[in-house]
Amino acid sequence: MNISNLTKLIKIAVGTTVIALSSAASMAELTIGFAQTGSESGWRTAFTNATKAEAEARGYNFKFSDGQGKQENQIKAIRSFIAQGVDGIVLAPLVTTGWDKVLKEAQRAKIPVVLVDRGLDSDPSLYVTSVGSDFTQEGAMIAAWLAVETEGTCDIVELQGAVGADAAIKRQTGFANVIENFSGMKIIASQTGSWSATGGKEVMESFLKSIGGENICAVWAHNDNMAIGAAQAIKEAGLKPSEDILIGSVDAIAEIFKTMADGETNVTLELSPYQGAAAFDALEAHLAGKDVPKRITVPGGLFYPETAAEEWAKRK
Repeated sequence: MNISNLTKLIKIAVGTTVIALSSAASMAELTIGFAQTGSESGWRTAFTNATKAEAEARGYNFKFSDGQGKQENQIKAIRSFIAQGVDGIVLAPLVTTGWDKVLKEAQRAKIPVVLVDRGLDSDPSLYVTSVGSDFTQEGAMIAAWLAVETEGTCDIVELQGAVGADAAIKRQTGFANVIENFSGMKIIASQTGSWSATGGKEVMESFLKSIGGENICAVWAHNDNMAIGAAQAIKEAGLKPSEDILIGSVDAIAEIFKTMADGETNVTLELSPYQGAAAFDALEAHLAGKDVPKRITVPGGLFYPETAAEEWAKRK
């Protein structure tokens, strides 16, 4: 079975639904607060910049807060937005738990909240909708590619995202759901690289020392930054990344295309940074009294080395 057919089957199995939400009428003069997780990766920075640009294009009074990788900072930002009487709040939750109290405060203040990029475990009545990629499908798609590439036989090391992050949990689950169908595929080591190239490199160095590069078939990295770090560690160990050890990851940041064009990684799956528009559409629709679905999925696609140089030229 080729990769196209297999990934289609995985998509069907995961049950992804892509919902297009029509833009509400223009609502310039809105004051919108955005509580971002931080700037831990190239994708996160691109996401922030795209969201700011979208808010500016709509004429919003836009209030931005960088959580610097700390949930307590995001909670403080939301409370500040509430105190300022904003019209709506966009939240990219760092972790899945611990949000109930502050979301109830926003609800009492009649300020709608839209989740973006990641989900959380709170009662869905506390937020309008959740906008983002299907993280479970992302993990499944990379696993499907690897199953085809290795004919279902591969010892894999996993570079996880931040512990407790929705994306890390679901990408791990989606990947595992696929490889459990192949008796010759298994995760032999798994550790968080905290979304960074430095973290990915350090963890990969540890895997190479403890396991031995000759015993590792592939790296499954939850984001591109960690994949880039892993490729560097593999090179420094005297091995050829993408050949001696396959590398697949998620995000499709600009730098991964340079790495892929240089023959050092094998595949990436795009996590669109342009999620702000859908989040703002949802807020505007809600404020206009329209029904909004509880989940709005922003899709992405797989990229391979054959088009990497072209993508790098467009994105750098």
